[in-house]
Amino acid sequence: LHTAIGQGKSILFEGAQGSLLDLDHGTFPYVTSSNSSSLGLPAGCGVPARMVDRYVGVAKAYTTRVGAGPFPTEQDNETGQYIRERGHEYGTTTGRPRRCGWFDGVAAAYSVRIGSIDSVALMHLDTLTGLKELKVCRAYEIDGRETSFFPANVDRLAKARPVYEALEGWDQDISGAGSFEELPAAARDYVRRIEQ
Repeated sequence: LHTAIGQGKSILFEGAQGSLLDLDHGTFPYVTSSNSSSLGLPAGCGVPARMVDRYVGVAKAYTTRVGAGPFPTEQDNETGQYIRERGHEYGTTTGRPRRCGWFDGVAAAYSVRIGSIDSVALMHLDTLTGLKELKVCRAYEIDGRETSFFPANVDRLAKARPVYEALEGWDQDISGAGSFEELPAAARDYVRRIEQ
């Protein structure tokens, strides 16, 4: 890797799993055995973080989780099932159904901060087509107080109740959209709110 860097070659690193599964910065003990955020790059391959030009985060237009652990925006109902079926949210190897819920802006902002993310690629926006109303979690309420700070303690996270903002859904098929402008107004509004 260092030889390639010295030769001016471009290298694309791809992280595995998600930031909240990171051994040190995730929702311990419901984590994996390594640093799965961009923080694992230097330890995992020996390339110092300052040698990376750009970090691109990848996020779904909703939130998923596999296995146990706190999940404030989980929809263990028809909405969650709708997202699971439309998004094919089943484990690649095990086939185990993923837990699905509304977009968690608090968790996403935390992941962006700890990962030094420069931009985000938003995936699965088309999965939400057909839902009349969408919700975005903009804060948590914990012990009667509202916060937009992601709690470092899993017990506090388990107490978190999402503070939602409702947005209009869309019915148009967006799977063939080739640009942001081709999306329906409601889809563009949803993406803009997530950006905020």
